[in-house]
Amino acid sequence: MINADPVRDDRVAAYRRPASEVMRLDRLGSAHPMRLSFLRILLRRVVDEKWNFDRPVFDLDERGVGRVVYRASGPERCYSLVCFAHDLPAEMRSDRVIATAWDATFALFDGTPDDADLDRLAANVPLQEAGRVSDRELSLSRANRSVRLFDHVVERLSRGRQPDAEQIAGTGYLMRTTAVYGSGKFGAADRQVIAERPEMMCPFQAEMLSVWFTRLFSVDLVEHLARIRGGEKAERLSAANRNALGVGNSTGLGMAPFLVRHPILLNNWIMVREEALARVRGQASASAQACAGFDAALISAIENARLWHSEHPLQLEKLAALRSGLDLLAKHVWTEWDRQQDHPWNALWNWSEAALPVEAQEALVALMLEPHGELVDGLAECMSADETPAANLDGSMNAGELRALIRTHYDWALRADYGAAAQSARFWYVSEDKLEPRLGERYEEPGVERELPLDTGRQVAALNAALADCPADMPVARLLLQRPEHRNAVRRVQLSAARPFAEIQDNLISADLMPIDMLRCKLAFFGATRFDPRSDRWVRISLFQGLPYPDEIGVS
Repeated sequence: MINADPVRDDRVAAYRRPASEVMRLDRLGSAHPMRLSFLRILLRRVVDEKWNFDRPVFDLDERGVGRVVYRASGPERCYSLVCFAHDLPAEMRSDRVIATAWDATFALFDGTPDDADLDRLAANVPLQEAGRVSDRELSLSRANRSVRLFDHVVERLSRGRQPDAEQIAGTGYLMRTTAVYGSGKFGAADRQVIAERPEMMCPFQAEMLSVWFTRLFSVDLVEHLARIRGGEKAERLSAANRNALGVGNSTGLGMAPFLVRHPILLNNWIMVREEALARVRGQASASAQACAGFDAALISAIENARLWHSEHPLQLEKLAALRSGLDLLAKHVWTEWDRQQDHPWNALWNWSEAALPVEAQEALVALMLEPHGELVDGLAECMSADETPAANLDGSMNAGELRALIRTHYDWALRADYGAAAQSARFWYVSEDKLEPRLGERYEEPGVERELPLDTGRQVAALNAALADCPADMPVARLLLQRPEHRNAVRRVQLSAARPFAEIQDNLISADLMPIDMLRCKLAFFGATRFDPRSDRWVRISLFQGLPYPDEIGVS
């Protein structure tokens, strides 16, 4: 039986990468989606358990305004995405979190909604934050059309023609979500309500199910409008064009603090991925089936890199490194790699560390996991977290023990000179106008008194300095009575003692911080593709592109 606990399988300990390498921002910011990404976990479950999908409500008028309900029925429970389509004036369309109207709004309902539920949701879901949902709802979300592609697809289909494949490839989605809320937001059910359900145990499964259905809704909507406009001559999207469409998402700095505020969750995500890689590297041989799966994944990755476009200089540089690295990898794999040698996967990985840029190395992680589902898929059970320990603090620990933990786990934090302007140039805060986390320039802009405590490295360095004059046997509680500002740093140091991947090991307030590295790390775990930065602080991505639709998996 596969051991699902990454901590206990010491047989592959020698193949694990150290946190000092993995948790640097340049590597986190090169992460790629993989078979242990949350949307892939969802898709495997619904296939393995033979879930059924149907559309019990489809009530849209000639303008495409109305309501639609999609239902997913599993072995024990069902879930329904309730969709509301709106006629949104162009001047009101905005992807900002402060927007008040959208092209479509959604709620994921726990079960099958009756007419009273639908009426209640119709009065609240279109309002989003201004409305109120109940504990029968698991997520609340909204989306806007990608107007040019959306209109192009409707127009072409209405005339009995397929849309232009290059336009589809250039955008990749008909609609993009601007927010997907869960975990108790605005009256929705708390995470604890569903955390023990097998299908919801892995993080963000409710949100992924909502986005997956949103993809289907976007296709159903354009086909409906095409039929209204074109009548009998209207076409449906071809299988190829349908497959090329995902759900877009615009994500800004609001996502970045999550990785700092949830250290146990971050640790578990990274530990699972690293354990999976170590298990593959630890295989004494490479089966013909695994090699064939790897070859197919490599061919797909090369094609994806070719289609992946961006206009941002940062991403153009990464794309160039990825494409050249994959070319090098392909040449090595198909002309030089000895698949019959002892531990061939480890030999391939060791070669990559010397030959490939970081971007391509992290792509190789995903490629090596792809054909080894039986070996690594059980690790998905370890990606959730009880975050209660994050609030705990052991005041009885003595100062000497705490100093030793800092030296062991936070040497990276002690290397920066936080008194230098370049090392403390930024500060995180929440904008009153935009209601979103922002980065300010500490020495140029007002507002530093509202700084969020995301400067973990500086906090730990300050704690280390405060400990310098403390007797080694002095309880930490005595220091905190005099210096309570160090409580957060003490908690994090103690937490990290058993969780090596809990911290991003870089200075998050330095002048050269690239926030999009934090965004990409989290989005890769979601399963996002076509990462396209629009600045160093916000990005567009696609979800579920190239993957099956619910109606291609099961229909009741």
